[in-house]
Amino acid sequence: MTILIVTLLGSLAIVLVCFIYIYRYQTIINDLKQQRNDIEKEELRMFEFLKSLGETLSQEGGTNPGTLHRTIVRGAAMVVDAHGAALYLLDKSQDNLVSEYQSEACPILVPVPSHIAEQSEKIPNTIDSYRRLTSVGKDWGPFGESLRARKSLHIKNIGNNPHFKNADAKIHKGVSAIIAPLCYGEKELGILAVANEARGENFTKNDFEVFQSIAEQSAFALGNSIVHLEAVEKKNLEKELNTASEVQRILLPSKSPELEGYKIIGLNVPARIVSGDYFDFFELNDSHLAVVIADVSGKGVPASLITAMCRSVVRANAINASCPADVLRKVNQQLFPDIREDMFISLAFLILEKGTGKISIARAGHDAPLLFKASSKTADPVQSPGIAIGIDSGDVFNEAIAEHGIHLDTGDILLLYTDGVNEASDIRGEEFGLQRLHKTLISAAPKGADNLISEIQQSVNKFASNVPQNDDITLIAIEKT
Repeated sequence: MTILIVTLLGSLAIVLVCFIYIYRYQTIINDLKQQRNDIEKEELRMFEFLKSLGETLSQEGGTNPGTLHRTIVRGAAMVVDAHGAALYLLDKSQDNLVSEYQSEACPILVPVPSHIAEQSEKIPNTIDSYRRLTSVGKDWGPFGESLRARKSLHIKNIGNNPHFKNADAKIHKGVSAIIAPLCYGEKELGILAVANEARGENFTKNDFEVFQSIAEQSAFALGNSIVHLEAVEKKNLEKELNTASEVQRILLPSKSPELEGYKIIGLNVPARIVSGDYFDFFELNDSHLAVVIADVSGKGVPASLITAMCRSVVRANAINASCPADVLRKVNQQLFPDIREDMFISLAFLILEKGTGKISIARAGHDAPLLFKASSKTADPVQSPGIAIGIDSGDVFNEAIAEHGIHLDTGDILLLYTDGVNEASDIRGEEFGLQRLHKTLISAAPKGADNLISEIQQSVNKFASNVPQNDDITLIAIEKT
């Protein structure tokens, strides 16, 4: 009987042990299944994040950064199952981190002063507004630490962080966060962070590693978006500049003017898409024609805007004019208040009399025209006094400017030019210069105004060779026929 009892007890023990092992084994299996489910869910969330990131980039990422920012923030919070996420990007100065997008449930990650916390008790949206509108220096606290080191940080309680010691303790206590730098190649973009309130679970090592992957993918997406956006902006700018160039071309004379006794040829070659030079021909009355050549200091868009303004002002003040110096006095008076201190306009205004060869000229600091005399085959500068428009408000300018008269005989040519001609340089930095211009004028003028303009352009191009044009080139040849 005793032996039977012992045997039964032994069997029961064996069965119990088997049950225990089966239970433990089942628990392990259940745990492994749960872990597998968790991993699968995490992988699914990551896949959804990457998919939405790709779709956003292909659809709107280049032209609508806000959509991409929202996708990154919401996706980051979703993948690591955080309460919220925040994206801070460097501003154009590269000195400050600006809040670009934060999910509504994201704990605030910058210090909240006590007075803001007190206001929030009366005004519900105070903290949210402060969170969205507050930027910090790129070197500030955990953000700066992460960005400088280019490493992710796991902060278990930002309330204990020394950079939050003067902030409201109740708001930040127990908030945990992971902060990751966003870098595209060598370019720093900003930081991405996920955060949990005190009541939430702390982030695990796996969360930390997964979030690093999210940050890397986000940085790549942001970098590509920036490159794409810059390309779009550049394309739009080029389109606008081309439009501006077409408008500027319309403002230039489309053909040579017809005036008895003269042949007049003009040429403008911009150094860039738009020009800071301009020339103009327009009738003053039945027997007189105005000829204008001007050069605005500087190049590109600012100079082109001044040329357009100058053209309008000159034309408006030249109505029924008989004295070019008086015209320029009025032009300077009108333009001076609107020209920046570092800009000025050199301009020559000429009035040609029908058939006679009589020309009156006033120069506001412009290069002296060269007068070729067919009888002697010589060329000399036409010197007349004056300072550039925009340098003086009136007294000095009005005193300096004066009218000068010249007379053209048959075959004579008056050449007007801007300094883009004589200052054109070769690969050694040597300038084309007035001597070469003078020599070309003497050689080409006997063949007429058309040939002269063509010869000068060819000579300058040959001299400069492959060196890019550095300044706008404008030429006017006035031939007495």
